[in-house]
Amino acid sequence: MLHLVAFLLHCLPLAMGHYDICKSWVTTDDGPSWEFYACQPKAMRMKEYVTVRVDPPGITCGDPPERFCTHENPYLCSDECDASTPDLAHPPKLMFDKEDEGLATYWQSVTWSRYPEPLLANITLSWNKSIELTDDIVVTFEYGRPTIMMLEKSLDNGRTWHPYQYYADDCMEAFGMPARRVRDLSTTSANRIICTEEYSRWAGSKKEKNVRLEVRDRFAIFAGQDLRNMDNLYTRLESAKGLKDFFTMTDLRMRLLRPALGGTYVQRENLYKYFYAVSNIEVTGRCKCNLHANLCSFKEGSLQCECEHNTTGQDCGKCKKNFRTRSWRAGSYLPLPNGSPNACAAAGSAFGNCECYGHSNRCSYIDFLNVVTCVSCKHNTRGQHCQHCRLGFYRNGSAELDDENVCIECNCNQIGSLHDRCNETGYCECREGASGPKCDDCLPNYYWRQGCFPNVCDEELLICQNGGTCYQNQRCICPAGYKGVLCEQSKCDSDNKACNSASSTYLSLTFFLISALSLQLRCLLDF
Repeated sequence: MLHLVAFLLHCLPLAMGHYDICKSWVTTDDGPSWEFYACQPKAMRMKEYVTVRVDPPGITCGDPPERFCTHENPYLCSDECDASTPDLAHPPKLMFDKEDEGLATYWQSVTWSRYPEPLLANITLSWNKSIELTDDIVVTFEYGRPTIMMLEKSLDNGRTWHPYQYYADDCMEAFGMPARRVRDLSTTSANRIICTEEYSRWAGSKKEKNVRLEVRDRFAIFAGQDLRNMDNLYTRLESAKGLKDFFTMTDLRMRLLRPALGGTYVQRENLYKYFYAVSNIEVTGRCKCNLHANLCSFKEGSLQCECEHNTTGQDCGKCKKNFRTRSWRAGSYLPLPNGSPNACAAAGSAFGNCECYGHSNRCSYIDFLNVVTCVSCKHNTRGQHCQHCRLGFYRNGSAELDDENVCIECNCNQIGSLHDRCNETGYCECREGASGPKCDDCLPNYYWRQGCFPNVCDEELLICQNGGTCYQNQRCICPAGYKGVLCEQSKCDSDNKACNSASSTYLSLTFFLISALSLQLRCLLDF
């Protein structure tokens, strides 16, 4: 009972009060009519509606059967993973099942038997729907948390990916970033992408299982530690650039880059104790309905907003037919306490005249389409009502549609990006190895040289051999007698002619010296 009370108190601030009614029937001097309000669905456990994919192929243990051991008993390797035996199998679905008290079920990877080749695994969660986080993402690991991992998210159903948070036992070594904590961020940096060491260092305790994306701590920057000042949070979500999008996603990807090491270096004599095991992933959020719906239902295999305000679409992202006399707009949390519904309007309503938001002063009637459209949109806008941004520009989330600065240039890096266009949050589409909103940075294990190129060598996995040294991760400087990318080839082994030639030269020189000494001795004796 106490656990239930604690859970309800935990969820209370996020579930209570605001934006749960879309409309009400009111009577005015002009007669009865609907009064609209900004509205949104309640938060729920999103793992109930997710599809999961684990890659690369063959990363899940059990095919073929494999034994493994734990850090607590590293030399008692009696456990086995066997995909053909239900009691010994560890498929991905076990990350989302209901567990009996005291009995954890989990997905498990193969062991690190191919060390020093990296043990890499991706776990991708997809909703086929935009969702908004309302609480922490919590990933529960069995047998130790990874020493290096990262979370990524997608806003376009997996077509492009963006970093969400980095995790490492040494952030500077793993990602070239200083370690930070979310609770140390400020109001101006609440959506900063950080690297944390809080969940990656070996604690030696079975209780240390969870890795978090701290959503509540970011909310607390605005709403206070107990999340009671939600009005301030909603105000900031509406007005702070990029903040609302930070908590929005369609897909979540967990990249596991190095398993738990048990607080030591990799012990090559016993690689069966290195693997990943995930028993649970909790994602709490709500359907993103652009403040046009307070209900979201699971239909035809995906979540669907039950749209109000004369809107339609999976996210209530467009106006219904015959309600398009002004451009679609998302609802707004402001002004408090009921927000602005920004409902779509029908022909003949108060919004029947063409609206260009100040970006054009001329309209044109297109007879065969029976629509009025704005002409010669300015300020880098386009569309029937100058409500969209031109290619190469994206919407300024902190500006109203009538602001001259409503469209911001993408400024994609010409070398690191595929083209000069970006998505609705300003992120460019990067070439392989490039990262960052403008594709002007490189992913870990890549270096920049008029583009991002994979490291040729490093000090951990791609090690120069036979005494070679790694120069700026770009090439191995080999000692005399060796060559190859990693100095792995002996010049003599690969070029016998050169070796034979060198040997012949050496023998010839030796014979010449001996002959000269003999001649000199003979002269001295004759003398």
